[in-house]
Amino acid sequence: MQPHKNRINSYIIQSQEQEIKRIALELHEGVGQTLYSLYTGMQFIENAIDQPDMKKYVEDMTHVLEKTIQEVRLLAVELHPPTLLTLGFLSAMKSYLTIYTSTYGIEVDFEVSGNEVQLSEKESITLFRVCQEALANIALYADTSKAKIIVRWGPDTVEIVIKDFGRGFDVNGALSKPTGLLAIKERMRLINGECMVSSQINEGTTIEISLPLLN
Repeated sequence: MQPHKNRINSYIIQSQEQEIKRIALELHEGVGQTLYSLYTGMQFIENAIDQPDMKKYVEDMTHVLEKTIQEVRLLAVELHPPTLLTLGFLSAMKSYLTIYTSTYGIEVDFEVSGNEVQLSEKESITLFRVCQEALANIALYADTSKAKIIVRWGPDTVEIVIKDFGRGFDVNGALSKPTGLLAIKERMRLINGECMVSSQINEGTTIEISLPLLN
């Protein structure tokens, strides 16, 4: 029964990732490109107008479009960073952390040791989603302005520690009902990885994950 359940869970997650990738591509290549065309058109109109009030109005609309384009691009990267499969997990994480800090105001200390190992697409996406989920939980619940991620590349294992210095919570209670923590554990299990969660009230939370590397 358990192997059948594992196959179903794996299929659901893979289907979700395919849909997320499609939406991210549509945001970037479709909506993003359309907005950019409107933006360049507004700039052309702005330069051609002599009436001060109308010129100011068009200028304001141009700035709104520019801001919207940036938000769409950031959302596309958040959904599926283009560097994840081309430049690797670390590059994708660095790009995402820039967006994360600008969005939530939480500074994340990112430490890396060892030499990065090329991961499979499934492994890369899983590790990225786990970090993304953990960081989302920090922004929603931790009530802190600082967090830390440590990535250790070893000869046969990659280990990632995600730590915040916030309010903490009851781990047993959180794991007894559907939460982001359970999603993290399930994702890691499906790629033969492990996940440990520890937390103390008013001292913060630590999530430790490890993934065996194929030599």
